[in-house]
Amino acid sequence: MSDKLASRIGARALELINIPSPSRGEEAIAAHVSSILRGGGVEVEELGDCCLIGGARRRAERPFVILAGHLDTVPAQGNVPGSIDTKTVHGLGASDMKGSLAVMIELALGGVGRGDCGGVDFGFLFFSREELPAGDSSLTPLLAANAGLRSADLALMMEPTANMIQAGCLGNCGATWRFSGRSGHSARPWLADNAIDRLGEGIAAIAALEPVEHRFNGLTFREVISVTSVSGGIARNVIPGEASAYLNYRFPPGISLSDAEARLRSICEPFGAIEIESSSPSGAVRIDEPLAVQLIEIVGAPVEPKQAWTPVADFESAGIAAINFGPGAPSAAHAADESVELDALALSYQTLERLALEGR
Repeated sequence: MSDKLASRIGARALELINIPSPSRGEEAIAAHVSSILRGGGVEVEELGDCCLIGGARRRAERPFVILAGHLDTVPAQGNVPGSIDTKTVHGLGASDMKGSLAVMIELALGGVGRGDCGGVDFGFLFFSREELPAGDSSLTPLLAANAGLRSADLALMMEPTANMIQAGCLGNCGATWRFSGRSGHSARPWLADNAIDRLGEGIAAIAALEPVEHRFNGLTFREVISVTSVSGGIARNVIPGEASAYLNYRFPPGISLSDAEARLRSICEPFGAIEIESSSPSGAVRIDEPLAVQLIEIVGAPVEPKQAWTPVADFESAGIAAINFGPGAPSAAHAADESVELDALALSYQTLERLALEGR
């Protein structure tokens, strides 16, 4: 592993970490990335809404691969500014995904995937608001408005995968689950109907569900429903007539949004009313695409399923085959002690450099 390369990318990652960019606050980092790329001779197009693309913008004679990274982070947890040592970059977004952005920037500045060298053109796409619900992301309208981007042969969503290929992604439904009863005095509970008791019955039914395994192209995805928050109660001496819970339902490729919503309702509505507040489709497993096959060969490790939602679903909805690949460790993402290894940054760079040179 090149120590010089690792140090250079690590320094770039720290530079980006030290520019706060919480969701809806990406203006400064978008301007900074644009300035860096332009200063290094990379052609940049501003796409609006804190989005930009460097390098190739559409397919020409050679295959066109989009490297995609989001500029935003989750809120800070006392982890800005960041720091760097001989092995690791620490700080907000190091894994998810300013380490990836640093790899993208250094690839672009190095001319990788540009010009007559190699077999693949790279487009370096930076976008905003990925850490918010999918309906708030800038990526879906961006892809809809840019036919050039939709001509891509493959998109690599540089989410944290520890430099493994993770294919597909789970769909996601979020819903409020409401339970109704009748309020009354806690000294005479038989005259009331406790909504929290009803909530408890519903939660027990969800807790009893085992994950359901689904296989696609040899990969196993797990369909799961979780209760992530509860609310109820009026006063300590009042039986509540209303209570609610929030549900998070993750469903695998091959299940449509409408079928997923219908399944969630069938499980939950015997206990209480469901109000679905957000839905995001799953992403297909696209590991048979020629460039995906080549990248899998370069990585030289078994493909993994993406047991989470990622914007590969947005690319899939726009007709673009997409897979997940990035240097960050999934276990480090969103943690207060978030970090990324310098060697992982260099390996990501070298892997993508090989794809640009050897792809066809």
